[in-house]
Amino acid sequence: IKHLKQGSVDEALRKDLAAKAFRITAAYDSAIAQYLTNQEEFPERLSLSYERAQTLRYGENPHQAAAFYEASSSPKKALRQLQGKELSYNNIADTSAAIGCLQGLREPACAIVKHANPCGMAIGSSLIEAYERAFRADPTSAFGGIVAFNHELDAPALKHVLDNQFAEVVVAPAVTSDAIGIAKTKKNLRLIAANQFDSPMAGLTVKSVENGLLVQQLDTQPIRESEWLTVTNRPPSPKELTDLRFAWRVVKHVKSNAIVFVRDGATIGIGAGQPNRVVSVRIAAMRMEEEDLGEGAFVLASDAFFPFPDGVETAAEAGVTAVIQPGGSIRDNEVIAVCNERNIAMITTNMRHFNH
Repeated sequence: IKHLKQGSVDEALRKDLAAKAFRITAAYDSAIAQYLTNQEEFPERLSLSYERAQTLRYGENPHQAAAFYEASSSPKKALRQLQGKELSYNNIADTSAAIGCLQGLREPACAIVKHANPCGMAIGSSLIEAYERAFRADPTSAFGGIVAFNHELDAPALKHVLDNQFAEVVVAPAVTSDAIGIAKTKKNLRLIAANQFDSPMAGLTVKSVENGLLVQQLDTQPIRESEWLTVTNRPPSPKELTDLRFAWRVVKHVKSNAIVFVRDGATIGIGAGQPNRVVSVRIAAMRMEEEDLGEGAFVLASDAFFPFPDGVETAAEAGVTAVIQPGGSIRDNEVIAVCNERNIAMITTNMRHFNH
C-alpha cells in the first residue's frame, strides 16, 4: 500500500509478493490434495505444507542455515516455550526425541537425551525418583542434555534437576506456576510444555537423500506381547519380564545398533550407534561398570537380532540374566544355545526397531 501511494511498485517487491501469493495458493492446494488422498498413505505425488515457525540461528553446526517449520494442519503449537533462550536446531531435534521416549508410559518417568540418544531413562514413584535413577545411569552424558518428564512438572522436581545438573532444556506436558518461578532463576534454561506425551506422534518420517526424500511410517506399532516367544529352556521370572518390557520400550529410541541394559525399571548401560552389535554390548557394559552399576542381575534389549553368539556371550560375562530381541538370525539356534548354557532367559518379539 505504501508503494502504491508513492506511485510505483519496484520489481523486487513485485517478485516477493508474487512468490508469497504462489506459496499461499500452493499451501491451499496441498491441503486439499492431502484431504482428498488421506486414505492413500504414499500418493503418486507427495504434497507437503509447512509453515515457518522460527528462523534459527544456525543448524547442527554454525555454518549451516536452518529454520523450524510446523505442519500447516497442526491444530496448535506442539512445543510451547515458557521461558529461556531461543531454541536451537539441536534443541528442537533432541526435545522431540526425548518426548518420544516417554510416550505411552503412565507411571512417573524421566528421559535424559543427548545427541538424539537417551543416556538415561527410568520410572519411579515420583518425578524426582525417576529423574535420580535416570541421571545415575550416565551423569557425565547428562550434562547439557534434554531432561523430559511425562507428568506435570512441579517446583520441587525442577529445583532438584537444576540443583543437580546443567540442562539445556526441561520439557513436560504441563508446568506449574511455581515451577516457572523456579526456572526464572536460570534465565537461559529453556522450559517447554509439550502436548505430545499422551499418544504416539502421528504422520510420516521424511529423510533427505541424494536427489530425493525417503518417506516411511513412524515406528509407533504397539507392543504385541501375544507374539513374543520364550525360546530358551528357562522363561523369564515376573521381575525379569517387567524389566524386559521396559527395556523393549527404551531400545527403539536408541540409535542402531542399539543395546540397553535395565535393572528395576531404569537403564544402567546403553550402547548406541555402532556398526557392530557386539561393540554396542561392550559399550553398555563399560558404561555400567564406570558408573558402579554392575552389582546385581539385569536384563538386555537389542533392537535387532544377534548375528552371532558373541553379543550374548559378552552380555553373559557382564551379568545379564534375561534378553529380549527380535530373533530371525540364521544363527538363532547358536545364540539360544549360549543362553541355555548360561541359564539366561530369552524372548523373541518378531519385531525389529532399527533407528538410524
